[in-house]
Amino acid sequence: MTDQQPLDADEILDVVDENDEVVGQAPRGETYARRMRTRCAFVLVRDAEDRIFVHRRTARKLVFPSHYDMFVGGVVGAGESYDRAALREAEEELGVRGLRPPEPLFKFLYETAEHCWWSAVYQVRCTLPVAPQETEIEWYAFLTEEELIRRLDGWPWTPDGLAAYRELLARREAGTV
Repeated sequence: MTDQQPLDADEILDVVDENDEVVGQAPRGETYARRMRTRCAFVLVRDAEDRIFVHRRTARKLVFPSHYDMFVGGVVGAGESYDRAALREAEEELGVRGLRPPEPLFKFLYETAEHCWWSAVYQVRCTLPVAPQETEIEWYAFLTEEELIRRLDGWPWTPDGLAAYRELLARREAGTV
């Protein structure tokens, strides 16, 4: 499948400034190629037993293909709110309908030499049976927090998801989430 076009390269996204204000729009592929600042929603999903949904992205993903992630989520579409994107992405990736709106936790700017996006982090409990989206998710499991932490140094994680998770742990320790 590596000869196929990456998923969603033509999706139109809002381009935002350092204050997260919309300053324009561009196709997703262009925003990545030109390192334009966009928006993203991250949703930490726990099941009824408090385990965390962890998955490996497919090889066709435009950014971080075949990496593991402890969040579902993705880009916020043009004109879409973070809250709406979080719910839409969680339901799409988990393959469920009727999920409660994810609870917002915090927002931070993810910025590297290659990528830059405002990131809204959420959490939600999913007690529904999941049927993950095969075009986005190659493998998945629900792991305890301890199992997840043991794998942080061994698995190739999405850098933005890892940054969001570390920020979540730091804020938990500080008592701000």
